[in-house]
Amino acid sequence: MLPKVLVFAGSIRTGSHNARLAALASKELLLAGADVTRISLGDYPLPIYDGDQENTAGAPLNAIKLKQLMAAHQGVFIASPEYNASITPLLKNTIDWISRVRERGEVPLAAFRNRVFAIGGASDGAYGAMRSLMALRQVLELGCGALVIPDQIAVMRASEAFDEVDNLKEERASALLKRIAQRLTDMAREIA
Repeated sequence: MLPKVLVFAGSIRTGSHNARLAALASKELLLAGADVTRISLGDYPLPIYDGDQENTAGAPLNAIKLKQLMAAHQGVFIASPEYNASITPLLKNTIDWISRVRERGEVPLAAFRNRVFAIGGASDGAYGAMRSLMALRQVLELGCGALVIPDQIAVMRASEAFDEVDNLKEERASALLKRIAQRLTDMAREIA
């Protein structure tokens, strides 16, 4: 059975470097033997998380859909942009809402358990979204109890990093993404 891997970027901006990274990660995951589902968070708009709203109206339908999507996959790859040395409000809000969805009989944070995560980021800066990856790892591991593989990719000078067919130009970065895709696929297969 092919392991199922969900892929998305923490950006919905037109021309997003992280959407390009998510697309390339999807390709590498397919080549590694995964059954890939790539989504855009733009297709799942959510209000800013508000505990009062959750108490009165429950979780929004898109939060429930995203939680169910995550739960249906053994692996997740997140491409995280960097805003002010951290993750984007879009990505944090998405994770916050998913973390709050509990369906009948589920333990808290069920969507983050029994699956494996991999993270990457692309930025025009010299750090290549590394600071957002540190923040995302903290949110996923410490906040949500997720298993995040140690390998991660930080693509520097992202506007120059991709070639005309959206592959990474630098061989080291390309090889790293392939290794991450293979490791994520292999670990997701163990869960499946």
